[in-house]
Amino acid sequence: MTPAPLAAAPSLAPMAQVRCEVGQLVTLGQGPYGERRYVPLLGGTVEGPELSGTIEPGGVDWQVARADGALDIGAHYVVRTIDGALIEVQSNGLRHGPPEVMARLGRGEPVGRDEYFFKTVMRFTTGHPEWLHLNKTMALAVGQREARLVVLDVFRIA
Repeated sequence: MTPAPLAAAPSLAPMAQVRCEVGQLVTLGQGPYGERRYVPLLGGTVEGPELSGTIEPGGVDWQVARADGALDIGAHYVVRTIDGALIEVQSNGLRHGPPEVMARLGRGEPVGRDEYFFKTVMRFTTGHPEWLHLNKTMALAVGQREARLVVLDVFRIA
């Protein structure tokens, strides 16, 4: 039996840029799947054609540093829009690259986003009437880690 042809790739629409200040990495030590750790999310900005506001302090980026060198990422935080709506954001993804590049990132040195892989899939939850469409939205983010900042270019999957 011949497989059906693949569907056309979904399009991506620019949604926003997230700029989030991060705190010091905290490690819980080696767990069964790798080093379990987290990074406090201190606050930041969200600016773009489809979403703008601030990141509320108190979010957390949970991570597992895997034996194969990849970093599993699970960030969870709240955006307050410019009209006051609160939107929960869950962002799950991967960061990995050549060992020497990842070592530079670990030391807080500047590294170009094209030198490593940093992508997340984002989901949103809100009860605010003006933003209910986000409950049915998924986005793809392309990330860059700086010494005290994470920058995500977010694209809505159409």
